Amino acid sequence: MVLLAIDGLSITFGGLVALNGFGAEVEEGAIFALIGPNGAGKTTVFNILSGLYRPTAGHAVFGGDDLVRLAPHEIARRGVARTFQNTEVFRQLTALENVLVGEHVRLSRGVLAGLLGLPGVWREETAARARAEVLLERVGLADVTDVDAGSLPLGRQKRLEIARALALGPRLLLLDEPVGGLNLGETQEIMTLIKSLRDDEGLTIMLVEHNMDVVMRISDRIAVLHHGAKLAEGTPPEVQRNPAVIDAYLGRDSPA
Repeated sequence: MVLLAIDGLSITFGGLVALNGFGAEVEEGAIFALIGPNGAGKTTVFNILSGLYRPTAGHAVFGGDDLVRLAPHEIARRGVARTFQNTEVFRQLTALENVLVGEHVRLSRGVLAGLLGLPGVWREETAARARAEVLLERVGLADVTDVDAGSLPLGRQKRLEIARALALGPRLLLLDEPVGGLNLGETQEIMTLIKSLRDDEGLTIMLVEHNMDVVMRISDRIAVLHHGAKLAEGTPPEVQRNPAVIDAYLGRDSPA
């Protein structure tokens, strides 16, 4: 079943065409990767899907809603969460507090109820803390619950960002360069985590990543962007064999 249907997404910035008619269908429970050279439009797609950019044309239908018409908080409430290319943890908050920030979308009690100290607020906050602790354990960070996020190494900050995104309870997870800047061991850990989120919990995942070994090993389908337009789409073997993709991006020594 198609969970996300993207059709004709286009956007310009000061006359520069950043995205030109991009379209794709993402099946529920799939890992769908976007690859391409720097400036090809990959993160722009994510910024549109998460409501940070409003396209000049096109649609992105998710669960019956066109995401391009919604504000970021409305998109999050409908089950779309993301991480960022440059890690965006709250450095002076603990790991647990970072995940609790992600929980706020799921809380129903307002500020007034909190100020009044109503029993329902206490119960809701206790439940949110318990969920946050479970998520930290899920991503392998149970040992740093009370550690300031800014003191964590990059690989752990990347996992913390994933935990915070998961706190939204998403159906679709957008991961922007989740292994960027990581060493081989950290990369393997993140790759294993991504696969388990799909395999064990049924999450649908869209991935922007320059590490072609990771992309080819965990993706079900890949779309290749070049100068803002889709150059090709297919399974990893199909993309690897595509002459246009090889010439424009992968080169002749792409991973087997």
